[in-house]
Amino acid sequence: MKTSEATASQLTGASWGLLPTFLVSSSAFALFAVMNRPLGYALLGAGLIGAWLTDRRGATTRLLPDLVCVGVGLAIISLIPLKADISWSGVAMFGVTLTAAVLVPWLLSHRVFGVDTIRFPWGGWRWSRAQWTYLICVITAGYFVLPYYFLSSGVFHNWPAIHSAGELGRLFVGVNAVGLWDELFFICTVFALYRRHFPTWQANVLQAIVFVSFLWELGYQSWGPLLTVPFALVQGAIFQLTKNLTYVVTVHLLFDLIVFLVLVHGHNPTWPHPFVLTG
Repeated sequence: MKTSEATASQLTGASWGLLPTFLVSSSAFALFAVMNRPLGYALLGAGLIGAWLTDRRGATTRLLPDLVCVGVGLAIISLIPLKADISWSGVAMFGVTLTAAVLVPWLLSHRVFGVDTIRFPWGGWRWSRAQWTYLICVITAGYFVLPYYFLSSGVFHNWPAIHSAGELGRLFVGVNAVGLWDELFFICTVFALYRRHFPTWQANVLQAIVFVSFLWELGYQSWGPLLTVPFALVQGAIFQLTKNLTYVVTVHLLFDLIVFLVLVHGHNPTWPHPFVLTG
């Protein structure tokens, strides 16, 4: 398939490619949420075999190369534990691994498979009134919801204690770097590749499975999926509407700024903080 959009016939939602793609997305759930690597690799392999069969029988067109790109990215991520580690070695390991998880699928797609679907359209800062309104609303909601979530559930303990200036600096850089990477991988890579074969809503749900599974192992546990599932779906939808990576990254990083401040407050409750409500 030459274009990045699903064809009219695919928009019916009846596609044999859904099953192998669901298996690939489910492998992320096994790898990161359940943390069962053998099961995850088995689901990933089954999905790739299924894509090979559907391509061979003409039920899908070049689904296998796109799922290979997604699968390679997932396999690279699975090489390291995702539990937050802000030591210098931990930051370096995260940086190298997550960079490879974006770079290798991009190289495969562009250089090996000859498809330019994985793009990073930064766009610009000329946003509509609706975009600015949404940005203000979502950050306001995050300001009130995120402290309650992290503090009442205790999930802030999934991140290491931070007290020194060095630890604060590495946490700040790490939280923002991972937030940027989330959009490059889950939206610009996984969602974009899925969008070649499925209607937007199906591709978005399938990428959200991967996105939320990663965030679970990273530390967004307890009732966190009640927040991360809508967030993943909305980020995909906004990117599809705006084609502006700058905008979705801005939304994400402002959200992550609140996360950073909550983590600092959770580990240092006597320090001054900007929150009027804490759980």
